[in-house]
This record gives sequence, structure tokens and C-alpha cells, in this order.
Amino acid sequence: MKIRFLGAVNGVTGSNHLIQARDKNIMLDCGMYQGKDEDLNAEEFAVNPADIDCLLLSHSHIDHSGRIPLLVKKGFKGVIYCSKPTYDLCEIMLLDSAHIQETEAQWKNNKAKRSGKKFVEPLYTQEDAIESLQYFKPVLYDQIINIDENTTVKFNDAGHILGSSIIEMWLKDEDDTIKLVYSGDLGMREKPILKDPALIDRADYLIMEATYGNRIHGNIEQRTEELIKIILKTAKRGGSVIIPSFAVGRTQELIYELNKYYDSHLNEIGTEENELRNIPVFIDSPLAIKATEIFKRNSHAFDKEAKDYLMKGDNPLDFENLHFTLSADESKQLNFSTEPKIIISASGMCEAGRIRHHLKHNLWRKEASIVFVGYQAEGTLGRRLLDGEKNVKLFGEDIKVNAEIYNIEGFSGHADKPSLLNWIGGFNEKPGNIFIVHGEKESKEAFAMEVKERFGINSIIPQYNVVYDIKKRNLINEVVLKDEKQKVKDKQIQELLKEVDELRKAFENALSKTKGCLRLEDVDTDKFENINNNIKSLENEIMNLTMISAK
Repeated sequence: MKIRFLGAVNGVTGSNHLIQARDKNIMLDCGMYQGKDEDLNAEEFAVNPADIDCLLLSHSHIDHSGRIPLLVKKGFKGVIYCSKPTYDLCEIMLLDSAHIQETEAQWKNNKAKRSGKKFVEPLYTQEDAIESLQYFKPVLYDQIINIDENTTVKFNDAGHILGSSIIEMWLKDEDDTIKLVYSGDLGMREKPILKDPALIDRADYLIMEATYGNRIHGNIEQRTEELIKIILKTAKRGGSVIIPSFAVGRTQELIYELNKYYDSHLNEIGTEENELRNIPVFIDSPLAIKATEIFKRNSHAFDKEAKDYLMKGDNPLDFENLHFTLSADESKQLNFSTEPKIIISASGMCEAGRIRHHLKHNLWRKEASIVFVGYQAEGTLGRRLLDGEKNVKLFGEDIKVNAEIYNIEGFSGHADKPSLLNWIGGFNEKPGNIFIVHGEKESKEAFAMEVKERFGINSIIPQYNVVYDIKKRNLINEVVLKDEKQKVKDKQIQELLKEVDELRKAFENALSKTKGCLRLEDVDTDKFENINNNIKSLENEIMNLTMISAK
């Protein structure tokens, strides 16, 4: 069995891994790159999509699902297995992603038209997204799925977002059956709405995320209290609270927490906390509004507390002062109103969507507050604001950052270091090796050390497109894919040979032009000979490199 890591290797976005067992190619996730790596989305897949037999999708977040329409567009015809809620969410999220691709391409082409530059094509269209949905096959949690006589899989609740999954795989390889577990993205225990991440009995190998492998989420119990204090403080000085939030998962969690807080202070009259009821809350994201409806339709996946609310007749995803803004005009009006308000809008990393308009109108206001409640990938606008950048550009306009910037990590959808370690501790039979992905370099390295110290398990921080050949438990051979590196080498060598050939021709041309113009005593024949020999030697060395790299 072979594993190749094709995304979320040097960061947290673009999740994409390939399992090759016997004659099957099984892909785990097919995510989109975001932030500093977004240019990688347009690159060709490392594997021909037509050669992939099936795709196991851990959850609907775009950094795990966003390139599926492109995969289908490029020739994938296999089956995409995922949980039922994940399929429901992908129906809206992939269409939304395609709309963004088309809109950005149109914007770039309008600029190209004026400047005379080449037009660009969207990564994929809404038609491509709709086409990709026919390959999905939703399954239930804990359902045993026999992909073929050699491959069995099971999806378990990961507690990250609605429908998120930990995937167990049993793969027959020669005389052995190897059990591989893919954590997907793991959530925190006791998160609102969602069940806790499922515990897994055993694994030979584990592919595991480490987004917060070196961090402890502070103030988890006080996260809502902290948010309320920021809201009230901001409202008192006449400002609005802008919350960049992931449309799926985080937005619904915020609605739930605010509803729960209102209920707990229902009979308090004249208190500071009760003043919160006078501050309108706007969900300004068509995608988040659609996702909230999908959450309501999948209440069977809720945890006990959320189900208890429903049984009492209280919709946990709605309250009196909550407003949903569907149209662009409604969204624009929010920035022309002077009353204090709470605006929850996508995207969560501030890279696209209506949130950028709200930031443009509020970042420069000293009375406003910007509250981050989720992970900000390196290179994104959200990350730059958290890092203290004081001037940003939005829609071609320079904006000075005067608003107060907050980061409440307690709302994170990702498990922190203690939670990740406790989840590994839940294995009755620990993995022989752990492949650590989906984290920045420092996070993965720190987490690998913690795993070794606590459990004595060796961890591998995989490199991009390196083949890890697994023969049996604890036996891994690392093979660098020659053909991938060879493409780069061959291109460099061909360019060098071309330059040397041009140099040789120029030298010969210079010699021919000097014939009859110079007397023999005017020419330093040794220098001419040395130049000629050096060119020949350089050409030979490059040819030697070609021979060595071809071995």
C-alpha cells in the first residue's frame, strides 16, 4: 500500500491525499488552497483524475471539498462517499464556490480588456459544480461500506462541523489487512449543536490534522461571555461589531450561543446583559442562510442539548432579534445605518464575499470592533489583521485600521493540542505511526514531539508528493517520486542546453566574421581555444547531468 500527500502538506488548506492499494486509487478529500497558496489551485492534479476510483470526503469545508468540480471536469468518473449532511452542504457550497470563481474571472477579464492582457478562465463553473454532484453517494455514520472485496470503509462523527467525519479504512494488501484511519478535521468536545468526536478502537496507521497542535484554546468556558462583553462595550461607544465567520459551522454555532445566552437571561430586567436584546444581529451571507436551513433539516445529527431545545419547542438556531439579509441591497443598507449592530458575514478569512465590504466601511472607525472566531490561514486578510497590520487595501482603496481587533479562540472548530492528544489516547490499540498534516510547520513539529513523549509513537511529517510505501505495521519506505522531480530537472537541463547551443553558435558566428579581418598575429589563439574548450566542456557536463538524472 502506498500513500501520497498532495495537499495540506505545507499549510492547512488544500487537503488532498492518495491511497494506492492493489489496483485501486482512493483519494481522501480534494480541497481548495486558500491564502498564500491559492495559485496552486490552477495547477494540474499530480494524478490523472480519470485514474481515481473513488473519493472519500471528510467534510464540506472548501479547503477539503473545493476542487471536486475541477476533478470531475478533468475526467474523474468514480464515486464520492461522504455523510448525508456533507452532501447536503456541498450542494450549496460548491455552487457558491463556482459563483466566486466566475465572478473573479469576470472581474479580471474586465481589467484585462482595458489593459490588453490575456483573458482568464474560471477554475470551474456552476455547471461544473452541478455536474460533480451526480458522483456523490451519501452514507450514514457507522455504516460499513464495502467498496470492493479488498477495501472497506466506515464514517464516524468528527464533531468539527455538521456531517464532518473520521474515516476508517480496512485495506487488503498482499497477505495483510492494514487499517488506516483519517481524522479529517477534529472538533472540540462539548461544542454547541455537535456531538463529540468519535473514539476509534485501533489503527495501524493514522493520518491526523494538527491545526492547533501547539496551541491551547483559552477561555473555552467563557467564550460567549467574552463575546458579549465586546458587543456591549462596542455598542456603548456607538460602534458595530463585525464578525468574519465561516458560513458553515461557525455561523450556526454563534446563533446557537447567542440564543442560549438570551434564554439564560430571559427574566433579567434592566441588567447590562439584557441590553443585548436591543442590539440587532444580522446574518449577512446567502450561503450561511442556506446552510442554517440545512442544519435545521439534519437535526438528527445534533447533540443531546440541541435536541432537548427542539423537544421543548425552542428552535436553537433562531431568536427574536436575529435577521437574515439575502439581497445585496439589504447588505449595503447595513453600512448606511448608524445604529450599533452585530454583523456576522462570510468569508471567515476575509478573502471574498460581503465581509470585505463591511470591513471597508468599519475598519477605519475607532468605535467599531472586528472579532475573529476561527482559524486565519497564512497570507489571508484575516491573518494580516490579527498580526497587527495597520493599513490594508480593499476594492482598490487604502483603509487605515482603527477598529479594535479581537480573536476569540474558544469558538474554534478545531481541537487544540490537549484535545488532539486525548483523542489519540482514546485508541485501545494505538497507531504504529502517525502522519501529521493540516498544520503549519511549527504546529506539526511541536505536536510530533508531544505524541512521541506521551505515547512513544513515531510521527512522520510528510513531504509533498513523496510516496510512503507501507508493507506492514511500522514498516514504511519513503520513495521520492522520480517522475515528478524529473519534470523539473528535464526542463532546467533543456533550458541550459539551449543557452549553451546559442552561446556556441554566437562564438562560431563571431569567428566567421573575423576571418579576413584580423591578422594571425593580432589574435590570441590560446584565448580563442580556451573559450571554445570551455563551451564544449559545459555542454558535456550538462549532458552528463542528463544521463545521471535519467538513471
